[in-house]
Amino acid sequence: MISETFKILFLIGRPAAGKSEIISFLKGLPPEERITACHIGDFYEIDDFPMIWTWFEEDDILARNGKPRLYTDWDGYFKFNYLWNLLIERLEIEYWKMAASSFADGNTAVIEFARGRQHGGFGEAFSHFSEKLLRRAAVLYIDVSFEESLRKNCKRFNPDKPYSILEHALPDKKLKRLYGESDWPELCSADPDYLHFKGTRVPYMVFENKDDVTTKGGGALAGRLRQCLAELWKKYNR
Repeated sequence: MISETFKILFLIGRPAAGKSEIISFLKGLPPEERITACHIGDFYEIDDFPMIWTWFEEDDILARNGKPRLYTDWDGYFKFNYLWNLLIERLEIEYWKMAASSFADGNTAVIEFARGRQHGGFGEAFSHFSEKLLRRAAVLYIDVSFEESLRKNCKRFNPDKPYSILEHALPDKKLKRLYGESDWPELCSADPDYLHFKGTRVPYMVFENKDDVTTKGGGALAGRLRQCLAELWKKYNR
């Protein structure tokens, strides 16, 4: 019997592209509708932002106690680029821990992250996932321009909740340095349906969000998301 749901859905794109808004929308759907319309079962979200925020907090604790910072410099940039790949492998570890515990057949893991060319891009990131994990996965890329990412990044910031997945933001200068350029166009240029890593074809779809339907919500978001995931589901089952 073919499962009705994705095992793993990667939700990727620039910061503030609408990834977390899509997750929030999916959480609000009745389970049966989410399965039949979006092919997403009861799902577990795995996001590297809480991991990054923990590093910031730990570095601040160390600095207050006169100890060297482990992960970030005083301007909030990673001290070593390989830490971006460490996060990717942490995402995979979290998935397998979850899959080995209470995660049942028909459930979906939604893995969310953003990467810019400055620190290797999506191509570098996906090269650090195992073939075993990639064979279970599909990718939904949320497409916005850098200018739109910058606009929404500023708009969503809540200074009282800098640790919040939905309300955190980067300073403009930092956003431009880290995410001003993306390798996504080159990554998907060779094949309109699949990304190719480690001998594995990973199906993908692009969710166009230049008109910001993720903020507007409602029928526009629901219709576009269902259409994208229906097409992605066809590729996933080929």
